[in-house]
Amino acid sequence: MFWTGELIARSAPIRRRVSIERSPMAERAVAAYIGLAIGDALGATVEFMTPGEIRAQYGLHDEIRGGGWLRLKAGQVTDDTTMALALGEAILAAGHVDAPAAAAAFDAWMRAKPVDIGNTVRRNLITYRQSGNPVAPPSEHDAGNGAVMRLLPAALATYGQTAEQIRAASQAQAHVTHHNTLSDAACETLTFAVHDLLAGKSSRDIEGQRVAPLIADFPVFAYDRKRRDNPSGYVVDTLQAVFQAFFATESFEDCLLDVVNRGGDADTTGAIAGMLAGARYGMAGIPKRWLRALDDFTRVRCEKQAEALLQLACPTA
Repeated sequence: MFWTGELIARSAPIRRRVSIERSPMAERAVAAYIGLAIGDALGATVEFMTPGEIRAQYGLHDEIRGGGWLRLKAGQVTDDTTMALALGEAILAAGHVDAPAAAAAFDAWMRAKPVDIGNTVRRNLITYRQSGNPVAPPSEHDAGNGAVMRLLPAALATYGQTAEQIRAASQAQAHVTHHNTLSDAACETLTFAVHDLLAGKSSRDIEGQRVAPLIADFPVFAYDRKRRDNPSGYVVDTLQAVFQAFFATESFEDCLLDVVNRGGDADTTGAIAGMLAGARYGMAGIPKRWLRALDDFTRVRCEKQAEALLQLACPTA
């Protein structure tokens, strides 16, 4: 068990927690994980809706209210967060990012009948069950966003490692279900972006030093300031929407409202944008009403994992 100073009563609702003071880096790591879960819960309500449908039903969708096509309870999360938590548990148990451990964790997650699961994830986990190989076959058709949505635990666990080690870890978790060049490039870029944000770098640094090289190598990721609505599960659509929202706004709330009100794969764009915005703005930047609305047990799991994964990478952080 990884204990982070939280006084937790799992059998009762968590109303008040006493926590140790975190370092600035640990605070950003926790905010990134909480941000991922909040973006997931916020976006799930309007997943697969168009911006027009969202406006007609909600005006501006700005509250964690549940519902949506999955009929979630308010504050409940989807596969974006639960797959990340499964990966984080596997990393902490193994002591590093390990493909066999990640594959086994994802398989156990699927056997537990999650509220949602992507087609590519399902197909390649079934292949893993049959073959025992934790690396899915390369496929140009597997350029979905399923590997990027869950990468945060691997990013936290590899902070401070060499670029080669980070790339290897990124691919180890991604290739269980998504063995694709575009997915790999997206995962690597977001991982390094998280590392930079943990170190206190600005969004301008991220755009110039991480996103610009991605676009230079893979021009398909290029985007402009024109809002991309109704983004699909294609990893390119996903990152274009996230980057537009993240770089065009100046607060956690504005970033998430921008991206989830575009509709489409809103739980995943919300989760990824929430991860980046959480790391950028910290816990103080996350609206209190969204923190209160998020499922308590999910929130505590995210907090504990973030601290433990960062401690695994940086014992003195």
